[in-house]
Amino acid sequence: MAQLSDDCFAFGGALMPVDEAVALIGARVSPVQGTQTVRLEEADHRVLAQPLFAPVPLPLFANSAVDGYAMRSADLPHDAPRAFPVSARVQAGSPAAPIAAGTSVRIFTGAPMPEGADTVFMQEDAELDEAGRVLLPIGLRPGANMRPAGEDIAQGALAIPAGVRLRPQHVGLAAALGLTELCVTRRIRVALFSTGNELVGPGSARAPAQLFDSNRYMLAALLRRLGCEVSDLGILRDDRAALAQGLQQAAATHDLVLTSGGVSTGEEDHVRASVEAAGSLVLWRMAIKPGRPVAMGVIAGTPFIGLPGNPVASFVTFAYVVRPVVLALAGARPEPLVALPVRADFAYKKKKGRREYVRASLKISPEGLHMADKFPREGAGLLSSLADTDGLIELGEDVERVAPGDSVGFLAYASLI
Repeated sequence: MAQLSDDCFAFGGALMPVDEAVALIGARVSPVQGTQTVRLEEADHRVLAQPLFAPVPLPLFANSAVDGYAMRSADLPHDAPRAFPVSARVQAGSPAAPIAAGTSVRIFTGAPMPEGADTVFMQEDAELDEAGRVLLPIGLRPGANMRPAGEDIAQGALAIPAGVRLRPQHVGLAAALGLTELCVTRRIRVALFSTGNELVGPGSARAPAQLFDSNRYMLAALLRRLGCEVSDLGILRDDRAALAQGLQQAAATHDLVLTSGGVSTGEEDHVRASVEAAGSLVLWRMAIKPGRPVAMGVIAGTPFIGLPGNPVASFVTFAYVVRPVVLALAGARPEPLVALPVRADFAYKKKKGRREYVRASLKISPEGLHMADKFPREGAGLLSSLADTDGLIELGEDVERVAPGDSVGFLAYASLI
């Protein structure tokens, strides 16, 4: 079971800066134990558990990078174009005989280089005469248009480090090395709850004052995109004893317990007391908008995170709190969120001392610049503001005002997971 140290937090006090919070997460969460071997088709989004060293060179053999004519560099023309007889023809997937001195070989992209040949003229630069000889120009450097064996990755070299969260390009690299399976960290088991008497599941009978639960479905989708195994444990009602019991039972069989709602300081926000009854909790108030009320604690050695109930706040704090915890539990290398510069097409004012995330859509200006247009309405409960935009504008703690034309940092939603 993963262990989370609880000796580094303090309840109350000043709001914790986002970067400090993220650093504490990475330093205090230990990876889970256990690996599994999966087929390449199942490796996307999983975390590589062991370093992958190339069992073969890549490419496997010297081959042509273009369609053209293979030559020995010793025969290259230097003073004037020269005609060479075409002694053979080699296609991709076919073996090649050694090249004879003073001849050329018709060759195609990906075909093996004939023994002795080390240079390829592109077919666009060559002409055939009436006798079927190829006329080759001067000026080509030895070794041009040829891919040596191991040019990409030498045999025995590190191909993919341990801790990399595998993406399609990593899967392709493993396939090119001839592998069919990879050793990955086992999936992180996450227990997921929503909290609150006001919630019912979609499709259930709803009282007039109740809402359909959206956070649980959104968070489950985000967790699965991080490669987690999600246990959807439904809705916990606003009862401290029942909450404590549910959280304790979930902690016994999962690597992370995640809830949304009930983490503020209202009379009916029972998560803090329930976690303290089942384990230990520090109410982690981050200097972030939306999403200031975030709870983090430990229940029987298992990390607990309580996100805000407002959907947008839950989404943003998932990216900055849950995501790094999941990656740390999986033994993954840190994946910092890097905002890309765009131009603001809006005006905005904010308080100094906290980081804010503004929902925005991208567009291209007549001058070809990437412009960010702010969602027209405020509110951390507006799910449409996430569905109808492309990402978040990140406004740092020192920023107080944004004017049209200012350079701002943009985080695409895809980058958050």
